[in-house]
Amino acid sequence: MTILGPTACGKTSFATRLAYRLGGEILSADSRQVYRGMDIGTGKDLSDYVVDGVKIPYHLIDIADAGDKYNVYEFQRDFLSAYQDVTSRGAVPIMCGGTGLYLESVLRGYRLSPVPQNPELRESLSGKSLDELTKILEGYKRLHNTTDVDTAQRAIRAIEIEDFYQKNPLEGRDFPEMESLVIGLDINRELRREKISRRLRARLDEGMVEEICGIIESGVSPDDLIYYGLEYKFVTLYVTGKMTYDEMFTQLEIAIHQFAKRQMTWFRGMERRGITIHWLSCDIPVEERIDKVAEMWMSFDGTRRDVTL
Repeated sequence: MTILGPTACGKTSFATRLAYRLGGEILSADSRQVYRGMDIGTGKDLSDYVVDGVKIPYHLIDIADAGDKYNVYEFQRDFLSAYQDVTSRGAVPIMCGGTGLYLESVLRGYRLSPVPQNPELRESLSGKSLDELTKILEGYKRLHNTTDVDTAQRAIRAIEIEDFYQKNPLEGRDFPEMESLVIGLDINRELRREKISRRLRARLDEGMVEEICGIIESGVSPDDLIYYGLEYKFVTLYVTGKMTYDEMFTQLEIAIHQFAKRQMTWFRGMERRGITIHWLSCDIPVEERIDKVAEMWMSFDGTRRDVTL
């Protein structure tokens, strides 16, 4: 099963409650929650993994060091390992997240190869603005997850990946075909904006600035943190004196709203590319939504249940 939706729609809480009902475990599909120590800014909300006193097992969180450049190729590898572990114990694997490329790489079985750095290409792109790099990226067939491209570093890496796949046939490892009941959490725009703003204030109150200062003090460079975008980009710019607190808050709030819109654009694209998403309104009470999905799961076609999420 797959649970997806834009940031601040309550995916984790919903997925863990569903796992509690079905005897499931969570396989995270979040491109930033893989990093150890990056907790508040990525919204790991690990307390959500305890439901009625029961700890819901989770996978693919805290599996890489802050400063690393984890990618979709590594995600597919780690996902398969976790998936096989979960299914070997008879639990229901529930993929949950908002990183479109990670989700789609599993649901559509992308065949990927590791992409090496291209120094010549990087040199030719250095000095270009984020807008210029984004336009270059849009000239490719958009395999890369553009929802996360909000820094020049990430845009250059995205172009590097696209350029590699354009010039090299996809002869990577086979990825097994999987069938999944895909549930999308649909939150209305105004409520989403309200929750994003409220959550941002809460994360700052909970110590997001201090978390990022601690990561820098541990030896991770500010540029490496800026690479991760959103909270880690803007708060790092604040703590390094590049912008005021008010500038940081305002620009970060706008960036998260834009990010949520890009997520929804990606999910609609997934539907156009053949993935059926069953959307459930967040206006429906949580327990009613749980009942609906549990019923859908029980009637889901089980003829290939050995490869069903």
